[in-house]
Amino acid sequence: MSDTGGVREVKSAARTVELLEVLAARGDRPARLQELADQLSVPRSSMYALLQTLISRGWVRTDVTGSLYGIGISALLTGTSYLDSDPRVRAVRPFLDQASEALGETIHLGRLDGMDVAYLATRESHAYLRTISRVGRRLPAHAGALGKALLAERPDEALPPGPYPALTPNTRTTRASLTADLAATRERGHAVDREESVTGIVGFGFALRYDTPALDAISCSVPVARLTPEHEERIVAVMREVRAGIEGAGPGLAGAPHWR
Repeated sequence: MSDTGGVREVKSAARTVELLEVLAARGDRPARLQELADQLSVPRSSMYALLQTLISRGWVRTDVTGSLYGIGISALLTGTSYLDSDPRVRAVRPFLDQASEALGETIHLGRLDGMDVAYLATRESHAYLRTISRVGRRLPAHAGALGKALLAERPDEALPPGPYPALTPNTRTTRASLTADLAATRERGHAVDREESVTGIVGFGFALRYDTPALDAISCSVPVARLTPEHEERIVAVMREVRAGIEGAGPGLAGAPHWR
């Protein structure tokens, strides 16, 4: 049984959420009925009925043959509502604009979710445009600047034993290497991701300490080819200034719910 605070889990609701999570994780790879039934250990007939219910409500979509299934538009609308209703995201957005204008690089806002970071807002560099926006996507916390900045706010004992998945040849995949990097992060006051999450990209991450421990962080990503020592020094200085502005503004603390 899942941890639901002592309340019995509603199996049909849990199954629905698990199905949506599976479809979302597949991205642009649609699934077939039998695949989903097998993965979730659900009878084929029950899975078919669940899919049809979710299709009718827009949470799942199917192709013209009715044999392929993917995540539906209602998931997007609900996700957008999460961003629009979050006072901290709204408060941080102007500061992301400020950092983007000052540096000309890609700026992110992310939130820790277990051992992943969810991207909540992005300001893309005009010199380096991604083909797919990261907003609404997740990245393992151990692999990127956002995640490492937030993991450094927590005791090393909270880290899973590893090994951790490698996203590039530079990803830190052992607990020992990650804890050493987090110690350096605490000492310098920000995290650095040198091609650990994306080859050719360096990231600088800064935890936002309006929560204890911090849940949100901002980062700046820059292509290796454009990163000189002088530019790195300016990135760190500007991002520290932006972080101080965000923390000074106290986003979301004035009467906003403290979500868990």
